[in-house]
Amino acid sequence: MKTMQQRLLGPTGLSVGIIGMGCMPLSVNGRPSEEEGIKTIHAALEQGITLFDTADAYCLNAGENGHNERLLSKALRNHPEAIVATKGGHIRPEGRWETDGRPDHLRQACEDSLRALGVEAITLYQFHRPDPKVPFAESVGAVADLQREGKIVHVGLSNVSVAQLEEARNIVKVASVQNRMNLFDHSSMDVLKRCEELGIAFLPYSPLNGMGKAGGIGSNETLSRIAGAYDASPQQIALAWLIQLSPVILPIPGASKIANIVNSAGAAKVTLSADDLSVLGTIASA
Repeated sequence: MKTMQQRLLGPTGLSVGIIGMGCMPLSVNGRPSEEEGIKTIHAALEQGITLFDTADAYCLNAGENGHNERLLSKALRNHPEAIVATKGGHIRPEGRWETDGRPDHLRQACEDSLRALGVEAITLYQFHRPDPKVPFAESVGAVADLQREGKIVHVGLSNVSVAQLEEARNIVKVASVQNRMNLFDHSSMDVLKRCEELGIAFLPYSPLNGMGKAGGIGSNETLSRIAGAYDASPQQIALAWLIQLSPVILPIPGASKIANIVNSAGAAKVTLSADDLSVLGTIASA
């Protein structure tokens, strides 16, 4: 296994590589075979990646809920160095993405995730998305209860605002926030800054602009030019920008192919100049 520079995962005390792996592409439309999915996860481990992001809703529909978690459990059975972060609060009726933040649902979702992952306690459990039908404090309180019962070690949030982060902090110690963030989307910059002030890990999802768009980010002239100067891929530059943007950031690029996760891991070797960091930061507003 290759070594990778390490970062602490927020206040957890857990040391992880500076890049994680988003595992959703292994379980949704266009997914590879189980065998290829496991090979991709093992390739990530070989690159020094130890944090794997999943959710009970990473599947095709409600009938196979927990598909991604079961895949990770199988792939990581003999890899105690791996850390799995999962989420609850989304449901997939007939393949749709809907929210369910009811305390009873979150309790059942956590129990199901424990079984799917084959663990007694989930290292990092994140509330997937606020449910407009349920008071946010009730949802977070349910997750806090699960932590007190020993079923969750660390609690995280996903898709939240600064106000929601502060509300949650009055209920439970927050270890991480997982919001969308990339060169082209700075909508969560205020949340990132607050996480940095508090020492909370920020896990930007869609760090390469989302599934289906990652391969095309090189069409941006600024990004392509800077990538050429570093003899790196546009994807590596996009991830390197995130890594250097804040010491609490840990990007989780998704991958369904070995070549893609190996390419992403290469971002850990790229150090951008201050001038290039500044120029790259203007892409979202161009």
